[in-house]
Amino acid sequence: MRIPTIPRPRTVWPWRSPRQSLRNGSVQLVVLALLVGAGAGLGAIVFRSLISWGTRLFTGTSDYAATTGHPAHPWLPWLGAGFIVLAPAIGGLLYGPLIDRFAREARGHGVPEVMYAVTQRGGRIPGKVAVVKALASAITIGSGGSVGREGPIVQIGSALGSTLGRWARMPESRLRTLVACGAAGGIAATFNAPIAGVFFALELLLGDFAATSFGAVVLSAVTAAVVGRSVLGDEPFLRLAVFSVSSPWEYLLYALLGVVAAIVGVLFTKVLYGTEDLADRIWRGPEWLRPGVGGLLLGLLLLALPQLYGVGYPVLEGGITGKYVVGFLLLLLVGKILATSITIAIGGSGGVFAPSLFLGAMLGSAFGQIVQHYAPGLGIHPGAYALVAMGAVFAGATRAPITAVIILFELTGEYSIILPLMLAVVTAAGISRKLSADTIYTAKLRRRGVDVTNRPNTDALAGITVRSVMTPPPSSLPTDLAAEAAARRLLATGRRALPVASRHGEFVGILTSTAVAGALAGDADADDVTVSRLVEMPAVVDPDMSIEDTLDAMLGDDAIAGLPVVDSNGTLVGWLRQDAVLRAITATRSIAKSAP
Repeated sequence: MRIPTIPRPRTVWPWRSPRQSLRNGSVQLVVLALLVGAGAGLGAIVFRSLISWGTRLFTGTSDYAATTGHPAHPWLPWLGAGFIVLAPAIGGLLYGPLIDRFAREARGHGVPEVMYAVTQRGGRIPGKVAVVKALASAITIGSGGSVGREGPIVQIGSALGSTLGRWARMPESRLRTLVACGAAGGIAATFNAPIAGVFFALELLLGDFAATSFGAVVLSAVTAAVVGRSVLGDEPFLRLAVFSVSSPWEYLLYALLGVVAAIVGVLFTKVLYGTEDLADRIWRGPEWLRPGVGGLLLGLLLLALPQLYGVGYPVLEGGITGKYVVGFLLLLLVGKILATSITIAIGGSGGVFAPSLFLGAMLGSAFGQIVQHYAPGLGIHPGAYALVAMGAVFAGATRAPITAVIILFELTGEYSIILPLMLAVVTAAGISRKLSADTIYTAKLRRRGVDVTNRPNTDALAGITVRSVMTPPPSSLPTDLAAEAAARRLLATGRRALPVASRHGEFVGILTSTAVAGALAGDADADDVTVSRLVEMPAVVDPDMSIEDTLDAMLGDDAIAGLPVVDSNGTLVGWLRQDAVLRAITATRSIAKSAP
């Protein structure tokens, strides 16, 4: 008799490709955030080196804005100071074709393009943008373009994050997070400001401080900062004397400075895009040639004010330390607005963050010197006003107050001015909102017909009111009802919450099952507990509101059990449930799809 043999089980090795190994939720996000941070840190190092090489190539100096006496180029001494007119034009002839041929997204200041990718394209940014942006921006700044390096490094880091995320086949929500990781890493490494990088990405790009996004962005920023510090050092952006507030009356001056800074920030935005519109109307040639021809105009301005060459950090520091008088400070302020506007209008590549700091330093120093002249008894420090105005002008232009406060603190290490800084920044952001509907970043997108502040595909909901989709409200509980009786009512209705009304029928809040359960389980005198002690006031909506306007409230924790609909008299007239809103959205999209 033949004994059947049992085949040996085949050994299957649990080998996975790198991409498959990454597909493990949180592990995937953590690993990619670290990689993006390291890449952004290296990108910041390379980018800063490219700017230094470009500046030495075009001027023969490490920073032409820091020189005195308008020195000639060491390789072209026979041109004298006139070489400064040709430098931006030659640079434009280099980066113009580069941008036009390979990545037109690299034109301009960069952050709006990242915002567009996050809100409209699911975080998708072509990888080639990082390379083109780095080269074009380095040539722009090195040849005299009066722009900053934060916009380019944000776009470079974001493109890296998007590329890695798409390689790992990340869902859109996490792809957006990786884009923010790249932006935070770029800011953290190039400015040695990891906390500011985090809040820049969360406040301006994501508009969200969710725990998952926050953790990933922090990891990326820390990694990038460590990489950057290993090469660029661990020195603060500015080393200044310690400033202080001499009198409580100075806070009124700082608030006034915030108002003026808001006006300057909004004016900067208006002039920037007004100049771009003017250039669009005038120019009739090919786009690749526009930076070369327009560079001659920028060169003439730099010939008159060489302090506007490039980023201009030495001049900014000179303004803070009192190197310039009021008249020259105001001249530099106006000149910087024009130089940056011309650089962007002709097709240059660079950021507007550094120019806004420059404007703030000039404005604040002039403001402080004027106050010091007319009120010497206050004992103020003009440099402190310059620092505060740097953050205030940035807040006035971008309306990102959290980022403005933190980035100024990290760039300077000056905690002594944190209170006046917060006051001026909040004032500037609030006044700016009254003066302009857009920030310096969103204005560029709105001109293209893109409103990143609105949710996509909800315009049709604006015509649907709460009254048309609300349901009748459940029976209200009286305020003097015992907690145990209220619990039985909740169980009988099967609801998580019930409305509470006063004796006169006025809506006073809701009672949740969580609150009742806590009272019955933890209060020794639960028999004496009434609804009035447990009532909560949730978000409420008006019956005449559009469904679109209720979406923020419907996404909150209060809306799980529905939202009370209360009229102008304080009477509960209905109940808005999440499933009713969902049906309205679905119906609207179905109608939109069936329309010819």
